[in-house]
Amino acid sequence: MAGTEPVDAGDVDDDALYVLTAVLLTPAQFPSLLGDDYPEACAALGLEPYAEGYGLVLGQDGTGARWTVVIDDVSLVAVAVASWDCGMEYDLSPDERSMVVALPGWPIALAVAAPHVPAPHDPPTPPGERPPLRPPDPDEWGPAQRRMGADAVALQWTAWREQLGDDALGKPAGPDTGVAAANGAAPKAGVAAANGAADVGTNAARAGSSSPGALPGEEAVHPLPAVGTTTEVRQADGREDAEPVDDSHGRLRRILAELRGYLEEPPPPGRVRSGFAPGGARTLRADGPGWSVVARTDDVAFVLLDEMPREVLPIGRGPNLPALLAALDSMAARPA
Repeated sequence: MAGTEPVDAGDVDDDALYVLTAVLLTPAQFPSLLGDDYPEACAALGLEPYAEGYGLVLGQDGTGARWTVVIDDVSLVAVAVASWDCGMEYDLSPDERSMVVALPGWPIALAVAAPHVPAPHDPPTPPGERPPLRPPDPDEWGPAQRRMGADAVALQWTAWREQLGDDALGKPAGPDTGVAAANGAAPKAGVAAANGAADVGTNAARAGSSSPGALPGEEAVHPLPAVGTTTEVRQADGREDAEPVDDSHGRLRRILAELRGYLEEPPPPGRVRSGFAPGGARTLRADGPGWSVVARTDDVAFVLLDEMPREVLPIGRGPNLPALLAALDSMAARPA
């Protein structure tokens, strides 16, 4: 991830930008903490939602001040990010002609710093100008933290899925379960959960319980909780054969209805995004007013809500979810 070349203490240039990392800002890939969709993320930085997107280059000047340089050379940033992800060196040196704007501060938290310059700090800004960009406060809970939590679940999908087991929410799609779902019948494991045969609790656990992951940058502060219950899943699948223990089922039904609404009236670009997943499946990330969803097209879905801080609710793979996920994947933004 480090794009900074070693700098000798005597060679520091106050006007130079020492690049630390870079991220894409496109309809298919953008820091989700900035917004529910691509136009909202652009607006957070004062940018027009240019269809081709931008690259965000994060670094420090010679005084140690944090800067985010926005460039329109998306390919350059994509190559740099891919190289760093593969453990390769890449000297990211954007051409000045590609620079759109330089914004003070960083929108995301970084644990690295340029050598031989003062410690990272926000540059002074004159009164009336936009304040420096800052990452969300990990001690709070709101839309940004909710979206970051969904990203964390997507990155640690296997650990989260293993907490549930196949009997609780239905097995991932395979030769048998896929046919059952296609024929409109729930897989056996899903029926068992719907009938209450695999209850694993009554409420989604709160922060502080054991969990496979935490919000980015706060592993020791606010771990994400264990997943919710089959009661919530049972109701989310639209079944009426059991009394709910709380109103989580109503929230999940509302979110499923909003997701179906995306198929009828396309949402803003980036509101639904599709990424790689093993076995030919896709990872879906969808956001809406007050909620975030992460799902695998061959498996279940998880939901995070603004109104339920640090709780993760599962939606089982019943008879309707596979078709909904497939339809969302077909209209989702995908990385080039």
